[in-house]
Amino acid sequence: MATPESESFVRTFARGLKIIEAMGQGDARQTLADVASAVDLPRTAVRRFLLTLIELSFVKTDGKHYWLTPKVLRLGLSYLYTLPYWRQSQLALEELGARIGQSCAVSVLDEEDIVYVQRLHTKRILPMSPSLGSRLPAHAISMGRVLLSGLDDAALQAYLETARLKKLTAATVVDRAQLQARIAQVREQGYAWVDGELDDSIAGLAVPVRDQDGAIVAAVNVSLTAGEYDEARATAEFLQPLRQTASQLRATMVGYR
Repeated sequence: MATPESESFVRTFARGLKIIEAMGQGDARQTLADVASAVDLPRTAVRRFLLTLIELSFVKTDGKHYWLTPKVLRLGLSYLYTLPYWRQSQLALEELGARIGQSCAVSVLDEEDIVYVQRLHTKRILPMSPSLGSRLPAHAISMGRVLLSGLDDAALQAYLETARLKKLTAATVVDRAQLQARIAQVREQGYAWVDGELDDSIAGLAVPVRDQDGAIVAAVNVSLTAGEYDEARATAEFLQPLRQTASQLRATMVGYR
């Protein structure tokens, strides 16, 4: 693996990607000073990167402000297109949502967060409902627990030692030993139930999506109103439909390597 200190690490390429990422997280239009501050690089260097990105049509400018163009979407969509189940996941979620009458989603793990790769809204639970590309902390959400349960022991231990476990509600599990026990329980039972740990108003039930080798590559969940459902009722009503959807997505990966 290339590190910033290794000869195989292309620092200029990494900085260009860092600038794109920073521009996507800030205001829609930013000055040179804004971008330089966000990436902690000299303005002269950032200006060269921005001019290059303009030449490649990833950035536009009016001479004072800079902003990303729709071409940047190609970078994210390139990842989604590599997921063998992604093209079928929207239909699978539509069928699941119609069957259970609840919001549901598919996500993958990215370091300490889950990232939504598909989302179907049927009920608005949170003021800001997650959408494609939204990120949430893995430790506090059902899909995160499922995805963490798919890590090997070494990777899980590394996560538990370094993850920033933020206390989001009174119920959020931030004790590392307790979180490890919860993840072990998910491995054993094959699903995760999380109630009020991300937000007091939301609970979730999630199951793994496995590839043809049995490795967990994604998670699918149903989002529920906290207090309306407990684990027993949620699993009785939604566990089987969720597992059927996960199996449907797994079937799309036949022959994929």
